[in-house]
Amino acid sequence: MAHSNLSIEAFVKLGNFLRTFCDLVTTNTISDHLNDKWIERIKTEAERAQHYNGWFSEENCIHAFQEWGNALTKENIESWLKNYKLEANQKKVVALIMAGNIPLVGFHDLLCVLITGNKALVKLSSNDQKLIPLLIDYLIEIEPLFKDRVIFTKEKLENYDAVIATGSNNTARYFEYYFSKKPNIIRKNRNSVAVLTGNETTEELTALGEDIFRYFGLGCRSVSKIYIPKDYNINTFFKAMFPYGDIINHNKYANNYDYNKAVYLMSEFKILDNGFLILKEEESFGSPIASLFYEHYEDISTLKKYLNKEKDKIQCIVSSGVIDGEISFGQTQKPSLHDYADGIDTVDFLLRTSLN
Repeated sequence: MAHSNLSIEAFVKLGNFLRTFCDLVTTNTISDHLNDKWIERIKTEAERAQHYNGWFSEENCIHAFQEWGNALTKENIESWLKNYKLEANQKKVVALIMAGNIPLVGFHDLLCVLITGNKALVKLSSNDQKLIPLLIDYLIEIEPLFKDRVIFTKEKLENYDAVIATGSNNTARYFEYYFSKKPNIIRKNRNSVAVLTGNETTEELTALGEDIFRYFGLGCRSVSKIYIPKDYNINTFFKAMFPYGDIINHNKYANNYDYNKAVYLMSEFKILDNGFLILKEEESFGSPIASLFYEHYEDISTLKKYLNKEKDKIQCIVSSGVIDGEISFGQTQKPSLHDYADGIDTVDFLLRTSLN
């Protein structure tokens, strides 16, 4: 258990560091601390991230740092791990194929592998090559035992005991075939939805904008569709979205907005539009960037049955007092350590996977 305790302490220190950095950014006092090499380095990487990936705005990178800082406290980590028997783990090499749709999206898998005492063989997404290695470098400096526990590779994956791979529905089919002989978790596309009743406060609807616009809607926890009652006044929704209007000043988002609007208009689809978000009535879950699908419902119990039937396509359901397991407005991009992608308990998978 000694290694486990050292791992926990190291992640707690990483959380402290991330919170300190974000506090300096918030209070605009970061310039007073640039003699600290790690503060300088993380500031530089947050500023540079957009050069490598236009979707990784500095604000979104700092948001990701803040949420990980909030998650990685001693209390949170101990609460998360208390029901697992970490000492039962058989040390193994776990191959991680990471997504790169939002900053640090693969870090939870890496945390699970390391905190259970395993070794990670990591294939980073080409879209997120810098931020995760930065955090690992910091961990190695404060706890050298991690030095041999994380290997980043661009080569073909070899000599591993289990796999956690995240990709699209298309790549998932390839992953399922390629990794079928090893214990695996294969993740596919998922989307998140919100169910509105018409009784939401303006504050709740405005908070929903965070679930829609954070990370430009690129995350599987990003709300890409809303369900609204038959007689819903959509202007109430649009009015609550106005605080997010500056998003249209982001070049890549604006290009997608213009492109998708043109496609919809040329196809003569009926759309609603407020200058930075397009609403389109549509049955499917995954809306393109800068657009949001919506669908009317008549009966909430029928809708609940439908969403339960489609649960394998849905990551989060945002609502207020409507559905079991719902997430509050504005909270989808603030997952806790207990929130596993696709509802698959990664720590349990790692502890149950034995070496044959």
